[in-house]
Amino acid sequence: MLVLSGRDVEELLDLDRLVDAVAAAMADLSAGRVSMPDRIGAFVDAPRTGILDMPVYVPSTRSLASKLVSIFPGNSGTELPVRQAVIVAFDPANGAPAALMDATYLTAARTAACSALSAKLLARADATTLAVLGTGAQAREHIRAVARVRPIETIRVAGRNLAAAQALARELADEVGARITATDSWQDALRDADIACGTTYADEPVLRRAWIAPGAHLTSIGYNPRGREIDDETVAEAALFVEDRHAALTATPPNLDIAEPISRGIITAEDIAGTLGELVTGSVEGRTGDEQITLYKSVGVAVQDAAAATLVLAAAREQGRGQQVDL
Repeated sequence: MLVLSGRDVEELLDLDRLVDAVAAAMADLSAGRVSMPDRIGAFVDAPRTGILDMPVYVPSTRSLASKLVSIFPGNSGTELPVRQAVIVAFDPANGAPAALMDATYLTAARTAACSALSAKLLARADATTLAVLGTGAQAREHIRAVARVRPIETIRVAGRNLAAAQALARELADEVGARITATDSWQDALRDADIACGTTYADEPVLRRAWIAPGAHLTSIGYNPRGREIDDETVAEAALFVEDRHAALTATPPNLDIAEPISRGIITAEDIAGTLGELVTGSVEGRTGDEQITLYKSVGVAVQDAAAATLVLAAAREQGRGQQVDL
């Protein structure tokens, strides 16, 4: 079995290829071509702290894998990530474990790649201003990924800790080739933004309709069991897209940004406009006008992990990376 470290994964995973790979995976999922049972969880402190298991088989890429991810909110503000993960890939021909790889970076990268895919499919073609709310690993990868799919000229990074936002802006300034600034105001970051990405652990909405420009495309990957990243007005007005309708409505832990508005009658399940896979194949309509607000709310699905892990494993074999071990 091949063992790949976090450094291996980060150096092997091609972000441009990843956006294309998750697009194909989303199309497979929406077409019903994958085997992806509901993820299950075991919680130390339900529903906040514990581990999730996310198995999947994708026939088109012959990807058979399962990801274990821990969610420990108490790590926020420490050296340890809130989410840590590993993936085990199996040989679909005989069931033998083929690889064990760190998936902490991979999870951030594949999540950002799907947000970038949503921007490619739903943001205006002339979108040049990007707001990223949050300063962690997800914020970093969202900046890197979204800048690949739209002609971004201005990036605003927002965080409650201004020093952290400034540090992230400095880190990526040369890489993204855009003017990048930092602020500790969500509202200032969102002002006139064409694309806005929520990557926070906020328990009060940071994506608020009053702060969002007409025609903006929003992505939200933030999760907090005590609250929400998006306000009711935004959820009610925006054209809402998800990875998978069933996963969005039954996620473990619950997706409060969708489940709570549904429970209070703000929206219904039928108000979900479509999935990323349906947008990829053209079976649903995307943006219907320059003034329309579009929203992609992510809960994370295993086909995304399989797409990323398949790329990493292929690159590792080609480049001779990783350590072979006998179990």
